[in-house]
Amino acid sequence: MKLQTIIKLREEPHNQIDYDSKLFLLGSCFSENIGNKFEYHKFQASINPFGILFHPLAIEHLIKRAINSDYYSDSDLYFENEQWFSLEVHSKLNNASKTQLLNTLNSQIDATLNALKSSTHIVITLGTSWVYRHISSDKVIANCHKLPQKQFLKELLPVEEITGCLEVIIALVKRINPKVNFIFTVSPVRHTKDGIIENMRSKSHLISAVHHIIEPRQQVYYFPAYEIMLDELRDYRFYGKDMIHPSEVAIDYIWDKFKTVWLVREAIDISEKVSAIQAKKLHRPFNPSSEVHQKFLAKLQLEIEDFCKKYSNISF
Repeated sequence: MKLQTIIKLREEPHNQIDYDSKLFLLGSCFSENIGNKFEYHKFQASINPFGILFHPLAIEHLIKRAINSDYYSDSDLYFENEQWFSLEVHSKLNNASKTQLLNTLNSQIDATLNALKSSTHIVITLGTSWVYRHISSDKVIANCHKLPQKQFLKELLPVEEITGCLEVIIALVKRINPKVNFIFTVSPVRHTKDGIIENMRSKSHLISAVHHIIEPRQQVYYFPAYEIMLDELRDYRFYGKDMIHPSEVAIDYIWDKFKTVWLVREAIDISEKVSAIQAKKLHRPFNPSSEVHQKFLAKLQLEIEDFCKKYSNISF
């Protein structure tokens, strides 16, 4: 008896990820979940330099800024609750100092441009089709920063607009990095604050748009994280306490699926060795000064040194 619907996946025959690959992950919080896995296993990964970006227009806008070296100025910033912020980026970049915020934003533009130019794989996770338009500026923004709701209009992006947005992203990046691979996913995070039905409408728009632009011959791919969560993990025990975000078990499960599709066999083997070392580094002894623990640390240090000699591009 089958008690689970399995999403059929196959190993990508071309352009897989190894330890020489350079990864750039953008988008919703699920991109950070997967990005953190890459970082933990010591891949070369850069994650959301402007913080979490929930919808495709926000991603497109910041990619345009980076490629055009369109730096931020005082007129791009707002001040509220004793903090300076930009409506184009996540609130984690907010700062009490306008100068420091401008410096951070503009250094991130440079970092983003460098990542776009040098990446072998760009992983973009789309979270929602719902956007907020700032009424006074008539611009779709990335983050409301808890400003009063009356300052915004809520809109649902049509499939055609999302498709056009993704096409622009691909074209812009391919212009400066023709060999880059794009991997699109739709976030399994449930945007229930929009409403259950509204969340499903939103996700369906994203999925439809992505499948208009998927073209393996052009190195544009789709990984079904959303579908794995909804079908293979069809149970609330795979969500966190908020019943919105995938649990650690679910993230691990989807990561394992991603590895089978996108990582070369050698990279999987190396990542397992990295994981073993990382687990040892996280070990917390009952008595840190004991002779037994000191021997453990010395042995671990030798293991790390031997590993790094063999794989010179990995450091702990």
